[in-house]
Amino acid sequence: MLHENPDWYPPFATAFDAEGVEHEQWLLGDGPLDLDAVPPPGVYWSRMSASSHTRGNVFAKDHARAVLGWLESHGRRVVGGRRVLELEVSKTEQHAALRAAGFDVPRTIAVTGSGELVSAAGKLPVPFITKHNQGGKGLGVRRFESVEAFAAHLDSPDYVAPVDGITLLQEYVPPAEPYVTRVEVVGGEYVYAITADIARGGFELCPADACALDARPSAAGAATAEDALRAGFDDHPIVGRYLDFAHRHGIEIGGFEFIETADGRLVTYDVNTTTNYNAEVEAVAPRSAARQVARFLGGLLGTERR
Repeated sequence: MLHENPDWYPPFATAFDAEGVEHEQWLLGDGPLDLDAVPPPGVYWSRMSASSHTRGNVFAKDHARAVLGWLESHGRRVVGGRRVLELEVSKTEQHAALRAAGFDVPRTIAVTGSGELVSAAGKLPVPFITKHNQGGKGLGVRRFESVEAFAAHLDSPDYVAPVDGITLLQEYVPPAEPYVTRVEVVGGEYVYAITADIARGGFELCPADACALDARPSAAGAATAEDALRAGFDDHPIVGRYLDFAHRHGIEIGGFEFIETADGRLVTYDVNTTTNYNAEVEAVAPRSAARQVARFLGGLLGTERR
């Protein structure tokens, strides 16, 4: 398991152990990579996060690119490889791919640098949302009721520039009900969907990271915002479309998030390949997503050994 946050590992280690799957973690962000060495045999699962720089791991994403390129050049079986990493760390890449696949996505303007932010914001109706292109944890996500309020924010101590210099200005999509939905997929199969309450947390964090709104610690070390299993969602037409998208883009483990609007739109706004499953949802779900991950990766490992 390739990642940069040791707090993520224990729940998956428990699932791997329960399924009898041998495992180890490789922490990225610092250290050498012998490009002349041959990678050990096995299956490699990348969980590199777009928000790794917020944990002090400023070089982790580039380290991951190098390691994944090395692994793939040797033909190792990689889940969440270079192609998937680029989707994970760029909301502009996600938006373009979702739009090309025919999904309803929010109207979005990507602005590099800060000089044109205010003028670009004037092209959107108010209210509007800002986001960091390399997000996760709702980085840079705020709702603004006017362009003037946005301009004032840019000049305030509260403004934090995005790590890659790209800010997304996005239409505000009002939900019909105060929640968003996340669909979890593993190994080409639907696992379950959850709803996450966005009424209590305001817009300090993006709905794409609604599981961290009004945060309280979960047993898995992730934060929650009244997450709940969404029952009876298996047959919803959007599930098949997400599975098709995942297959086309090589996403074998991931989640898709959407908002259902009062005027009948179903707006997909986030593709995430580093899901941390909520322990409370896992306890009541018909099947555990973490265990599904362990079974899927264990099956790949058995194939590689044969």
